[in-house]
Amino acid sequence: MTRYRKRFWALAAFLAALAGYVDAIGFLKLGGLFVSFMSGNSTRLAVALGLRSPEVVVAGGLITAFLGGVIAGSLVAAIAGAIRKPAVLVLTTCLLAGAAAFDGSPGDFRVTALMAAAMGCANCVFQRDGEVSVGVTYITGTLVKLGQHLAAVLLGRDRLGWVPYLLLWSGLVTGAVGGAKLYTLTGAAALWIAAVVAGLLAVVAWLLGPAQPIKSVASGQLADRT
Repeated sequence: MTRYRKRFWALAAFLAALAGYVDAIGFLKLGGLFVSFMSGNSTRLAVALGLRSPEVVVAGGLITAFLGGVIAGSLVAAIAGAIRKPAVLVLTTCLLAGAAAFDGSPGDFRVTALMAAAMGCANCVFQRDGEVSVGVTYITGTLVKLGQHLAAVLLGRDRLGWVPYLLLWSGLVTGAVGGAKLYTLTGAAALWIAAVVAGLLAVVAWLLGPAQPIKSVASGQLADRT
């Protein structure tokens, strides 16, 4: 994250907010499962297997949908090249719009499956050397990085390296609050809001253009063009 210029920090933070927003809606729809937090779903899958619970089907389906979104996002990014960020966000927008379109049917698994696929796809926006460089739903890893950079501050190094990770965490939490509030107030319309926001972020990513390589604070190496 610190290898990106500061103008991309805001894009990543807003993308994390979108992920939190969508995940909160999914959590409320599914009664305790997630559309972006696959560590939690994997634990629920394992527990369901151990208890022979029918929840195994839903948890397994969400994990599969998320993985499918990652695959689709990675393929689009590889094809799009220098415009991979807006291209992946356009795909994310389409998946969220599809979820919103199906949201009028109670209990329709297509809704949450498309939401999970959209979140998998969103994680492919920031890539370096074909690998995800900023996981917008990997908040445990974000908190670890935040703690490491705060420790570096205490050691007298890298005074601002913690800022982008705090932005990511704060973005996700803020988005989740908004998702919970708006879903209880507007119901199905909340997902259309998510689709519109994803579309706006695609436009922002287009205007920002490709990231240019800059020196890493930690290693002094050049980050690859992404």
